Amino acid sequence: MNTPGEQVIHYPEAILWAIDKEPDEFEAEARLLLALTLYESGRLSTELAAQLAGMSRFAFVFELGKHGLSPFRATAAELAEDVENARRASHR
Repeated sequence: MNTPGEQVIHYPEAILWAIDKEPDEFEAEARLLLALTLYESGRLSTELAAQLAGMSRFAFVFELGKHGLSPFRATAAELAEDVENARRASHR
């Protein structure tokens, strides 16, 4: 029986063979990908997503960058616009 907050996901062993991973590697990657997805959709903060992924917030923010995601809840275009606005303001 699972304890509160603990879930078991059953998967065929063929998945491990297909992705060439050991069970613990696959499970860690699955937790990280779930955390990234829930963060990206706005459902979890970086702190809670990091806890789900089993890592520090700092390590999770690093993972966000590796996966092309921002810890600032802004799109790349919005950040680029902010940088351009800051450059223009500094030249006044």
